[in-house]
Amino acid sequence: MKSLYILTSLALPLAAQNIQPWSGYAVHDKDRPHPVKVEATSITTTPAPADADIIFDGNNTDALTKAWPIKDGVLIATKLGNNETKKSYGSCQLHLEWKIPAGRKVNGQQGGNSGVFLMKKYEVQVQESHTNVTYADGQAGAIYGQFPPLVNPSRPQGEWQSYDITFTAPEYKDGKVVKPAAMTVLHNGIIIHNGQELKGPTKHKTVTKYPASHPEKAPISFQFHGDPIEYRNIWVREIGEQQKKNAAE
Repeated sequence: MKSLYILTSLALPLAAQNIQPWSGYAVHDKDRPHPVKVEATSITTTPAPADADIIFDGNNTDALTKAWPIKDGVLIATKLGNNETKKSYGSCQLHLEWKIPAGRKVNGQQGGNSGVFLMKKYEVQVQESHTNVTYADGQAGAIYGQFPPLVNPSRPQGEWQSYDITFTAPEYKDGKVVKPAAMTVLHNGIIIHNGQELKGPTKHKTVTKYPASHPEKAPISFQFHGDPIEYRNIWVREIGEQQKKNAAE
């Protein structure tokens, strides 16, 4: 029976092998409907709260593992590769602002691509999605390869955008997930994911699942996908420890 299953799977087109049980669509399915566009006339530029860790405030890259260049207070992704926080985080509140450079040629996944990975595993896509069209689970604000955003509040290329992400790390017991990771995401102040439970870490062209083991904390990673995406005002607040303390009281 196992041999028959393997042969049957191999005979299926790649898209058919990668159907998401929760959506009925293949991973990165070009036929998956895109969310409606919602005009966002401004972004959230919330200053870091007193209890936040400053990841980047325009001055230096001390909180990061790589010294991406800084120009006029803006951090620019470069060929140094993916960057990540020196400190590890589990459940947290993350704020960041980003911009696709004006005039840069963008086509699908090329030209305006980056992403922020919570725990180096769970990606919220950074992408030019005001006019550029790509697969729905890979556009701006998508939980990459899993869930498109509820709506598309992307601003024009060359304008600043903001993400406010509340991330809850998964809970494990005896090598099994007892509570999946979850995210609430605001893009330019508009909710695009509302307590969305994640199906596992980010995968490319593959249906995800949770691994047998998982760290309690890991760095936040910022992707270099070959494009000079710009970042500013990045800060994070740990919330996991306070949640545990409240639960114990």
